[in-house]
Amino acid sequence: MKTGRILFLGVVLLLGAAVRGQRLVRGDSYVPPVVDYGDAEMWFRVRGDSTGLGADVFYIPSTWERDWYGPDSVVCHYADPSQVRHRGHMRIEMRRAARFMADGFNFYSPYYRHITLDTWATLDDVFIEGCFGGVAFRDVRAAFERYLREFNGGRPFILAGFSQGAKSVVELLKVLSPEARSRMVAAYVIGYKVTPADTAQCGFIRGAEGADDTGVTVCYNSVSDVRFIKPIVCEPCVMCINPVNWRTDGVPALLQDSITVTLHPDRRVLVVEGFDGSAYRPIMGFLNVGDYHGAELWLYSECLRENFKRRTAAFRERLSR
Repeated sequence: MKTGRILFLGVVLLLGAAVRGQRLVRGDSYVPPVVDYGDAEMWFRVRGDSTGLGADVFYIPSTWERDWYGPDSVVCHYADPSQVRHRGHMRIEMRRAARFMADGFNFYSPYYRHITLDTWATLDDVFIEGCFGGVAFRDVRAAFERYLREFNGGRPFILAGFSQGAKSVVELLKVLSPEARSRMVAAYVIGYKVTPADTAQCGFIRGAEGADDTGVTVCYNSVSDVRFIKPIVCEPCVMCINPVNWRTDGVPALLQDSITVTLHPDRRVLVVEGFDGSAYRPIMGFLNVGDYHGAELWLYSECLRENFKRRTAAFRERLSR
């Protein structure tokens, strides 16, 4: 928990409080240079599989930048991986995610032109999708294709992402080739939704039903009460699983001896009781207000660490039959 709080407080300090009166331009904006994923500086990598019995983790980080101004004072709605400062922000999350995701796994995480927090804060789906699909996801897809060609070597892999990174995972699932699908252990959509439209578009996206099924999607969002569900990340959602007991019903699970996590089957979110979420400050008034969006990755990190191992072992066992 301490690591997660440090990370999120770092995000808050980097983003700051909402800048009152800052002009958000939704028209033309500065778009940073296309990322070259042949450049080693555009990757954060950890070789954690010393036995050859693990898998690869392709991890996509969340949102780190505010709107900023590029050449000629034109507003920019994207991170710029060519800037050392922007890579440094993303690397904070990558390093801490790797501490539990690279335990027995090779970890690959690309820097990308993610859309800014200000873009999300518009709550304008058309604007968000235009920025995300036109720039951010193009980077993620290019990075993943480079990973498959040059790094993967036919190994099983896990897709994982948090928040905006989780949205990227959902979109990647839609474009996986049959060959890549055959090697996917599971996809972890952490702190984002899988909508009815997503599953209608791609039948390969199916929710996890337990702790060791494979080729499935693990998806969850956490709130203190269902009245704090945030549609921007949580709704509508067709799947949810409790990452503490790996059940899809309403049986509660005890986390860290004092936190109760219960899946609400109808609303498909996790209701968390006994958790002090005060370290996760409100983000521009639309997240971390009754919900625990900022805690999604860190609150359940030990559960995820063990589940990566369990699903990978199950995947390899099924391959050997």
